[in-house]
Amino acid sequence: MFHTMKKICLLLTLLTCYFSQSQSPSDKFRSIEVKSNYGSYLYTGTALSEAGFLDAGYGAINVKIGWQSSNTESWAGYYKYPTYGIGLYSGFLGNAEVFGNPSAVYGFIDFPIGNPNRRNKFSIEPSLGITYNLQEYNAEENPINDAFGARAAVYFGLDFGFEYRFTRELDLTYGFDFTHFSNGSSYQPNLGLNLWGINLGVKYNYNAAQKVVDNDPYTKNLVQARFKSPEKTKMTKINENSISIMLAAGGKQTKEDGGTGRQFGVFSGVLDYEHRFNEIHGITGGIDFFYDNTFQEFEEAGDRSAIGVHAGYDFNFWKMVIKAQLGTYITDDLGKGAYFMRPAIRYNINKTLFAQFGLKTLDGGAADYLEFAFGFKPFKW
Repeated sequence: MFHTMKKICLLLTLLTCYFSQSQSPSDKFRSIEVKSNYGSYLYTGTALSEAGFLDAGYGAINVKIGWQSSNTESWAGYYKYPTYGIGLYSGFLGNAEVFGNPSAVYGFIDFPIGNPNRRNKFSIEPSLGITYNLQEYNAEENPINDAFGARAAVYFGLDFGFEYRFTRELDLTYGFDFTHFSNGSSYQPNLGLNLWGINLGVKYNYNAAQKVVDNDPYTKNLVQARFKSPEKTKMTKINENSISIMLAAGGKQTKEDGGTGRQFGVFSGVLDYEHRFNEIHGITGGIDFFYDNTFQEFEEAGDRSAIGVHAGYDFNFWKMVIKAQLGTYITDDLGKGAYFMRPAIRYNINKTLFAQFGLKTLDGGAADYLEFAFGFKPFKW
């Protein structure tokens, strides 16, 4: 535990130094939060449950640093000035010989719901990052672990939380959260683990401009420690249309190759029509081409491919887009099921180019493979 906390403090210090240098002057409102998590598992298999490894539940510690933009002319005004930042996670899943001691580095953004200036405010906080220090499946040494096929996985979190303003600088935080570890079938087995539970913590709010105004530790010349949000910026219609082309690739492992380093290439091509209503909301619809090289039993490359169609919703903020798509196949589905989903996050490099990371699923939501993609918008009107 001591060594884990030392690692967390060191990483937090390094990341704080980096982000402090990269923020704009309007991001002077900062926060540091320490939170403990407790809960149970949502596990789709049977082996770990029957062995009793999930009976005791889990615990975790999160340490987060955040920045809140106070620029009333920026994108933040459309979302009631959310707090964004980086976090470090250290989890305790019961049996370290089976699961390891998972740690994670992630980015988060905290969207206020309702009036953000209330003494007790509610917010929804998604987070995405990398989990490491997992104990992976091994046919001889760890055969019961069908949750993790590799020592690293994707970290996804969703927190429905409250912040109670206790003093000028301190908040008491509490809420309900969901956490997911999975490598997207890059390595097998990959049932993953879903964790749900409650959290409790403290959050310290401060103004980085204090050292500029008066750095005397005994001064009474204090600047405000928190940003009092003005009214939400009113949105205007954008009515923007575009055609996008995206090429994606990834790696996938079959169940038979679990515990080995063997992988097969998977590829996707997407032609999309995208319509954006305003600064936040948009919809998409398009055609998908899939190629899955795990189907080695087919000699013809064309027999390893499928074509699908999809529709979806886009949530836009800053240069990011959270995408949720649901689709079906118009050719043979190759045994993947009647429909698929594609949750993804996109970063708009500029007005034409973008990068995207997402998950292509099988029927029912199980992971098919992870996609790493680049794309462009040749037509806009």
